[in-house]
Amino acid sequence: MPISFHCESCKKKIKAPDQAGGKWGSCPYCGHRCYIPLPKSEDEEEIRLAPIDELEESRIQEMMRETHHLTQHILHESRLPNEESSVSTAGAELDEEEVIKRVIFYLRQIADGELTAAEKTFLALKPVKKTALRILAAMARAERPEPELSDIPPSVLQGLIRDLSSKLS
Repeated sequence: MPISFHCESCKKKIKAPDQAGGKWGSCPYCGHRCYIPLPKSEDEEEIRLAPIDELEESRIQEMMRETHHLTQHILHESRLPNEESSVSTAGAELDEEEVIKRVIFYLRQIADGELTAAEKTFLALKPVKKTALRILAAMARAERPEPELSDIPPSVLQGLIRDLSSKLS
């Protein structure tokens, strides 16, 4: 009984003799090099796919759209979080989480070309430069960038991190 399979390139149905199973051959229609599968054995049971849960799929798509919308909103904010109080907290120590947010915000602003806003963010980072430098060193060593910075090419992001580190030093 010949082996039936579809060409990966042109998707046409091909029949090959049993002894060709497990070898490579060319598609008679388009010439694409195809792997000829082994013939199905008698005791091999067919694996059936589970049906797709349409409700679950639509829920996942909605969550992905919402995540994308929120990410775009956050990335395009033009002011610092708590910008109104940034003048009053300039002399006070910020907690590490706030410094991380400001470092990420600065890098995002520079990457997006928002230089005036980035300068304001930089001025807010100056009083906490020790913490900021420690955070930047950790970001430089990290395998994956922060999610807010993941669309920036790695080499560009490393350059921005080095630049901010040298400005703070």
